[in-house]
Amino acid sequence: MSYKKFGLVLGPLLFILIQLFFKDETLSVQGKNVLAATVWIGVWWVFEVLPIAVTALLPILMFPLLDAVALSDTTASYGHKYVFLFMGGFILAAAIEKWNLHKRIALQIIKTIGTNMYTIVLGFMVATAFLSMWISNTATTVMVIPMAVSIVKQLKDNPDTPEDENKIFSKLLMLAIAYAASIGGIATLIGTPPNLVFAGFVQKTYGVDISFWQWMKYGLPVSSILLILAWLYLTRIAFPLKQTRFPGGKEEINRLLAELGPLGTEEKRVLFVFVFTAFCWITRSFLLQQFMPNMDDTIIAIGAAIILFMIPANKTGEPLINWREAVQIPWGIILLFGGGMAIAKGFQDTGLANYLGGQMTVFESLPLFVLLLLIITCVNFLTEVTSNLATTAMMLPVLAPLAITLGVNPYLLMVACTSAASCAFMLPVATPPNAVVFGSGYLRIQDMVRTGFLMNILSIIIMAIAVFFVLPYLWGL
Repeated sequence: MSYKKFGLVLGPLLFILIQLFFKDETLSVQGKNVLAATVWIGVWWVFEVLPIAVTALLPILMFPLLDAVALSDTTASYGHKYVFLFMGGFILAAAIEKWNLHKRIALQIIKTIGTNMYTIVLGFMVATAFLSMWISNTATTVMVIPMAVSIVKQLKDNPDTPEDENKIFSKLLMLAIAYAASIGGIATLIGTPPNLVFAGFVQKTYGVDISFWQWMKYGLPVSSILLILAWLYLTRIAFPLKQTRFPGGKEEINRLLAELGPLGTEEKRVLFVFVFTAFCWITRSFLLQQFMPNMDDTIIAIGAAIILFMIPANKTGEPLINWREAVQIPWGIILLFGGGMAIAKGFQDTGLANYLGGQMTVFESLPLFVLLLLIITCVNFLTEVTSNLATTAMMLPVLAPLAITLGVNPYLLMVACTSAASCAFMLPVATPPNAVVFGSGYLRIQDMVRTGFLMNILSIIIMAIAVFFVLPYLWGL
């Protein structure tokens, strides 16, 4: 029996077993139904029996038929305001990619930071992480990899470079890009889907908005520290180089920039919209709301998207982005986000969340720091084989009531889970950036597992320290 066929059978089987044999009078029938349905959905997510986005539609089918959550309430989750924040952000990213603005930004960052072998790696990491703050990790990696390959070929063509050194540098650069793409997404609310799943869950469960700036106060310092540590680990421990001088490196960067030509009118206009949008997101909570109390990150995102359709790119009157291009955004992620919100709604409305929290008194004896380490480790390695968005959507409804049971702020456990979901560095299937760099042909699975395991451990320690010591100070918990 194949992996997917096993999951296809296991999901419904566990659903039936829970319905037949799980008996606890303290949990409502609706709560048991949501639990059984969520286990089924979770198994299909883990085994990828269907496309993940298709599985995310199962709550619409199952919750109403099981008399757990009304159809109108379930479908409303797929229209959550953060769905539209995602949509606006994706359209802005599509415009940036259309006019190659992301490529110019990346090359300028690499050129500015330096051109010896270690600083070129750092330049690629900073550029990749910065772009991943605003556009998808996948798109960023796909764009950066061809530039990295041209640098590797430049080194290979140099007769003074030993062949072994070229192999080491190529592995170093590819993994550096993959790690930076994942780490950069931690920095902003729209940087990676788990961040918005967390914000959406908090808003739906507690009625509290996590602003772009509030997340960035935590995410940007943590991702910056993790990025520097990843660079040091890769260049000093995992793949140390015997020579750091890179003849022709600066010339290759300049050649790639020259291919782009001067900054065009279209790029300038997209850059203006991007900078203005980022400014509004960052200042919304402490500046814009002083004048417009109802201003929201979603309003800013949708406003930016609409403006892109209005501003002409050139004298022909073509807009910066048209609808044919806009519909190419990743709708699957949007559906997956909606499915996560629907599950959270089911947990909350049926009392399942409180029930699960009450069952976890076994964790009361654990020190909080140890519990954080345990959660981060579990999520980190689970995300190696499952979607980080699906993992977050499954874990948050369980961790929130657990925190209440333990008498700690729910943000601590939930932010730990959310951050850990972006730190899977071992397997090609763990994240799209990992898959893209593995597909470059410069890496073997052994390279990724050996290097990624220690990177996972490093990220677990950093995240636990950040959540335990830094988050309460930054968020006033």
